[in-house]
Amino acid sequence: MKTLIAAYSGVLRGERRAEAARSKSSNGGSALSREGSGRWGVACSAILMYTFCTDCWLIAVLYFTWLVFDWNTPKKGGRRSQWVRNWAVWRYFRDYFPIQLVKTHNLLTTRNYIFGYHPHGIMGLGAFCNFSTEATEVSKKFPGIRPYLATLAGNFRMPVLREYLMSGGICPVNRDTIDYLLSKNGSGNAIIIVVGGAAESLSSMPGKNAVTLRNRKGFVKLALRHGADLVPTYSFGENEVYKQVIFQEGSWGRWVQKKFQKYIGFAPCIFHGRGLFSSDTWGLVPYSKPITTVVGEPITIPKLEHPTQQDIDLYHAMYMEALVKLFDNHKTKFGLPETEVLEVN
Repeated sequence: MKTLIAAYSGVLRGERRAEAARSKSSNGGSALSREGSGRWGVACSAILMYTFCTDCWLIAVLYFTWLVFDWNTPKKGGRRSQWVRNWAVWRYFRDYFPIQLVKTHNLLTTRNYIFGYHPHGIMGLGAFCNFSTEATEVSKKFPGIRPYLATLAGNFRMPVLREYLMSGGICPVNRDTIDYLLSKNGSGNAIIIVVGGAAESLSSMPGKNAVTLRNRKGFVKLALRHGADLVPTYSFGENEVYKQVIFQEGSWGRWVQKKFQKYIGFAPCIFHGRGLFSSDTWGLVPYSKPITTVVGEPITIPKLEHPTQQDIDLYHAMYMEALVKLFDNHKTKFGLPETEVLEVN
């Protein structure tokens, strides 16, 4: 038992050291979300230790052993389960809003891709439904393409939750994982990165179409290093399903949110949806508003092992232009006026 505990603790310490080294050595990681989520490891350890004191101690021992030896599986694409991705509950989830996925161009199975998903919204419900389930038939619309929705690495340190996340094709949003998927996992991989991250979620509110992108260039650098094509993706209606209390810059509320974002990896939002039994009351159930995710035309990216800042800036500018064009070409189809402008921050 002591050996297992020591092994698990060693894995956590090694993970934190590796993440610290990556943050020092890479100046392009900001667009991939902060990785201060190593603190989740402490909570996971506490939960596991408590389980040893219950009648389920043998199950806990077996799972604990499995967790130690299976620790790096999420970094290698995880264990996708088509059975989980095809659960009937996801179709009910899709129909509640409803959520739909719109394809504008074919994707070649001989290429790898990085999808930039915008906007984050409060929970990124469109990203989850479209790319972590088969509710909108992503595999039929893009045959031969394997989508991997990237999320905080700290989620994969949480017992049981990590198994569920991997079954849906969800992976950690860190450089090691993305490097592996784009270089050692063949072709036909599509990594979906919610580029705006926690910072973008803080400005999410109904009626607002704004993205945090101007200084987010890490995903472009990764695309250049691996020659992965960039695919702009915009979800109309993502910001409509929850209402949020917006704290102004300089207020105590915004200060607290930024501290959480910096040290934990996410920003706490004060938001609400509708009640469980009535749309006239407040609750955590999202409002039934349509979400339409439009996948744009891929931008062909050359493979440059050591891209210069000039290279990164060039393709980042091309990506921003393509995203704005995608928004403008489809906004009137989904209820927005011709005068609506996408705000790029």
